[in-house]
Amino acid sequence: MGQQNLTVLNEFILIGVTRNPELQLPLFGAFLFIYMITVVGNMGLIVLTKADSRLHTPMYFFIRHLAFIDLGNSTVIYPKMLVNLVVGKSSISYYECVTQMAFYILFIISELFILSAMAYDRYVAICNPLLYNVIMSERLCHVLVGIPYLYSAFQSLMITSKIFTSTFCGSNIISHFYCDNAPLLPLLCSNAREIELLIIIFSAINLISSLLVLLGSYMLILMSIFRMNSAEGRKKAFSTCGSHLTVVVVFYGTLLFMYLQPKSAHSFETDKMVSVFYTLVIPMLNPFIYSLRNKEVKNAFHRIFKN
Repeated sequence: MGQQNLTVLNEFILIGVTRNPELQLPLFGAFLFIYMITVVGNMGLIVLTKADSRLHTPMYFFIRHLAFIDLGNSTVIYPKMLVNLVVGKSSISYYECVTQMAFYILFIISELFILSAMAYDRYVAICNPLLYNVIMSERLCHVLVGIPYLYSAFQSLMITSKIFTSTFCGSNIISHFYCDNAPLLPLLCSNAREIELLIIIFSAINLISSLLVLLGSYMLILMSIFRMNSAEGRKKAFSTCGSHLTVVVVFYGTLLFMYLQPKSAHSFETDKMVSVFYTLVIPMLNPFIYSLRNKEVKNAFHRIFKN
């Protein structure tokens, strides 16, 4: 399609992770292996936390939804990318691109706020243990999960509809390996500045609000831990929130690295490498972080699969 004006756009061309054809087969093998581990790990965590009655607690309710989000986020992107690596064709249809972007935005924003809800859950568990079951009721848990999904769906529909109801011109080549909003903006010849401003505002609101909840929760947790007289109590409290804190540091560290780096150092190549990390590597790591460090999950695994 080249540099002509696009009146009817049927497909986009994805640059992919690399333009080197010699790397496509090794990358396919590596990504397929990681994706399979991601699917097995997150599906296993979902099944365990649903099947074992001892894991029917608020903490594992949130972990189950985090696993669902991680599974969805990677599945939206990687099957299409793996197919393109095999067939050597890096195209994606117009409607596939719309769908991919909509679900990607929904899952990535949902993860921010699910992690915040999990931080609040850990705050209540450590700072108000006697009232934990009262405060973290089933109704509140559903609210803390339902609102992020609805809010994320609203943002996803708004941004996706804004982009795909605008006029594309000049090129149909996306400098990425999936349909994300940032690499699509240069392809627009209408509303690009308006949409970019909208994305920046929403991104800032999402990051700042979720970070404030996280930092506030952990500051109160630390204050409560330091007031404990028992060394064993402090150790148990740190262990309770250790897995979640590890996930938060890895996920937010990756996002902040991408969004806060100076413009001079910013490039789509860097974005692609960072995107690989938080759309596939992090969803693969999360189940292991929550299971390998957690005796309850290990015990549930033995109870279910040994019977």
